[in-house]
Amino acid sequence: MYTGRTEQPCCLCDSPETVARIDIPPRTVQLMKHADPIAWRDIVGEVSIHFCESDWETVADLVLNLGMNPLSRCNVARASFDLREDFEALLNDTRDEPDQTDLERRMLADADETLSAVEDPMTEERDVVEARVVVDSLAELGVVSG
Repeated sequence: MYTGRTEQPCCLCDSPETVARIDIPPRTVQLMKHADPIAWRDIVGEVSIHFCESDWETVADLVLNLGMNPLSRCNVARASFDLREDFEALLNDTRDEPDQTDLERRMLADADETLSAVEDPMTEERDVVEARVVVDSLAELGVVSG
């Protein structure tokens, strides 16, 4: 029985042992390696990417200290996401593409809140890395936080 998303291997090295996960909006899949065949508008909900311990240390350093975005090195085949069902082929009916703006708006608001609380000792490094990746990735794709 399926009880939710499965844990994927490290999106950088394919190691099955992962220590960190970040969630990103579907639109940001376009920035990932091998993402061309993925119809990001058909992704339902957030996309999760996982990192092994050594890669997580590198990613955290790149994001927090150098301001770099790791998504271009992450293999989309190792990401965890759900695709909407293809009723169009089954029913010969055309449906509207899902609107991702509400999800993006919520994720940006959460990211902005996290980044404004960076000095709070309760804010975890993982949360800051995730927030930075969300904000930077959406900005690179022309979506700005409000």
